[in-house]
Amino acid sequence: MRIAIVLSASLLLASCARFHQDSGALTVPSPDQEFAEVANDYIEGYLSWRPQAGTALGYHQYDGKMTDLSRASIAAELARLEACEKRLVALDGRLLSPEAHFDCQILRAAVEREILSFKGLKVYTQNPMTYAGALDVNIYIKRDFAPLPERVKSIISLLNQASNITAAARANLAASLPRPFIETAMEVAQGSADFLSKDLVEALQEVKDPALLSAFTAANRSAVEEMKRYATYLKEVKLPKANDQYALGREKYQMLLQAGERVTLSPEELLKVGENELRRKQKDFADAARAIDPQKPPLEVYQAIQRDHPTEQSLIPDTIRDLDAIRQFVVDHHIIAIPSSVPARVADTPRYLRATSFASMDTPGPFETKATEAYYYVTPPEPEWPAKQKDEWLSAFNYYTTDIVSVHEAYPGHYVQFLCLNASPANRLEKIFNSYAFVEGWAHYAEQMMVDEGFGAGDPATATPAEKIKAAKYRLAQTDEALLRVCRFCVSIKMHCLGMTVDEATKFFRENCYYEEKPARQEALRGTFDPEYLYYTLGKLEIFKLREDYQRQEGSDFSLEKFHNELLRHGTPPLPLLRQVLLKDAGIWKDNL
Repeated sequence: MRIAIVLSASLLLASCARFHQDSGALTVPSPDQEFAEVANDYIEGYLSWRPQAGTALGYHQYDGKMTDLSRASIAAELARLEACEKRLVALDGRLLSPEAHFDCQILRAAVEREILSFKGLKVYTQNPMTYAGALDVNIYIKRDFAPLPERVKSIISLLNQASNITAAARANLAASLPRPFIETAMEVAQGSADFLSKDLVEALQEVKDPALLSAFTAANRSAVEEMKRYATYLKEVKLPKANDQYALGREKYQMLLQAGERVTLSPEELLKVGENELRRKQKDFADAARAIDPQKPPLEVYQAIQRDHPTEQSLIPDTIRDLDAIRQFVVDHHIIAIPSSVPARVADTPRYLRATSFASMDTPGPFETKATEAYYYVTPPEPEWPAKQKDEWLSAFNYYTTDIVSVHEAYPGHYVQFLCLNASPANRLEKIFNSYAFVEGWAHYAEQMMVDEGFGAGDPATATPAEKIKAAKYRLAQTDEALLRVCRFCVSIKMHCLGMTVDEATKFFRENCYYEEKPARQEALRGTFDPEYLYYTLGKLEIFKLREDYQRQEGSDFSLEKFHNELLRHGTPPLPLLRQVLLKDAGIWKDNL
């Protein structure tokens, strides 16, 4: 046995050795160099197989390229992922520098999450949405990173892959698929066909080159028909054989949390956390409503503040004005150092994104050098809508909720996180691989933190009764947002570990965050295929716990600005890993909730 071990070690050493041409001597790379080689190999392979992700990051050598979704290609990529995982496991973390050890943990989490998507979530054999949404050309029309003719050529190249995508779907998908997956994929495929035939054509009206326009028209027409045929195939072939087996099960669910986010609590422990948070938020909602009008039920009070909203004409100007005030609050109250004075641009949501977007932040990739603008999109009512429908839509943009959404999307939420990432010393790996819980958790945390810090309230010591009511309205609006997220938290666990049905989940949303039937059912259906939508609340709670521990550690040296500045300068890794960076006491690294 000893001989075998020594021989294996010798072979490993030989394989890792490098020939130094100048001296003619063999040199052995340091552990950090070995890790750097693994990381670079992984990133190159990762983006080569996912070229659309490369384009989104700002690497335009991938423009116009599409993932090969054939069975052989999927098998080869899984083999590459597993080989990389073995190389990472073989590295001795104790020999790595602290910086390399941190990055190694980020990469291991990313690799494990990818492998789980292939083997556990089975996204290529069980989820028809994987193929319905594969033909995404939005970035080529929303960002001017290259002259329009060049972007159109990339679009044509992608559209010409439509038949390959749907052929792969037919070859790869299992005979029986979960019903919610099929029904949603049908909507996505039909929506893709509608987008290509209408919005894409409209967006490319400036193309004047006859040959280029002819090539685009032919490719687009073919892609539209392919997406329609795929929707028909799902309806006629897959839907009659559908099943209701969408739940991951307790074991896979726990693997999902551990792989991507390094969360070690059991589903039962997490559910207890979520139910406690739900009760707290329901109490906060009732208390805020009582402070506004103690004579009315809380839901009626909330519905009343929804009537205080901008007009159709003032929606964008009012949002710009209030966004400036929010940014100034962040600066004046030393919430976080904003690394750039360039503001997010508030604009109407492009028509081709309106079907799925209420308000959103569109930031460029971290490696984009040309189309570097960041847009805060707000979706106005459509001009042809009747007055009642417009008023209902604008009620969701009541001034209090809109400000909370602006905090989430821009200051100090997603936009500031983007600015801090770009200005940070984070390396390429740290900028490419991110944590769902950290990204969305930070934005959701920002909502509550800003209200806690007095946003919209004035000075509590001198506040007038009217100012106190205004503060309660902001608290009510923010708590309404939190109730939705914490209901997602609970439903995710209940659906995937405890057998909750879609009907039961719909009822849960209706009773606990006061949604009407249609949006409640949409949230329940999303839970079947997006179990990770619990991460909004999970990430928020992890950040609050980290802040508490960091404050205890720093004592009199603690400040909110110091904590936030430090939090956002290491990329967006899983939050348990960030605890290892910010906290000196290793004994509380894993105590993340």
